[in-house]
Amino acid sequence: MTTPTRTLVIKATSGADRPETVNQAFTVAAAAVAAGAVVSLWLTGEASWLALPGRTDDVALDHAAPIGDLLAIVLDAGTVTVCTQCAVRRGFGTQDLVPGIRIAGAAVFVEEILAVGAQALVY
Repeated sequence: MTTPTRTLVIKATSGADRPETVNQAFTVAAAAVAAGAVVSLWLTGEASWLALPGRTDDVALDHAAPIGDLLAIVLDAGTVTVCTQCAVRRGFGTQDLVPGIRIAGAAVFVEEILAVGAQALVY
């Protein structure tokens, strides 16, 4: 008997404005990758900035793994998405993002969270 793969969809809404909250989102996403889950990390609101090269350095938190390292883990085995409206409001597009990160809208997010076996978390 094969164990079905679980999907974890995580929406991060904070960035450098709330380093502890965003670090929790990235830490859970990386831990879920390590546990074998299918992971989709969504960057919305202030977390959108973390999709730009070098911007993970803006988040520092004592006794926590660097956001850039956690992002690399998720990108290696999961999906990272920036909300379309969030990117437009901040004036950047796909060409500005860390390679491997995509831009998608609410319809894609809803499709992911309503999929059979999916679990969604919002930070």
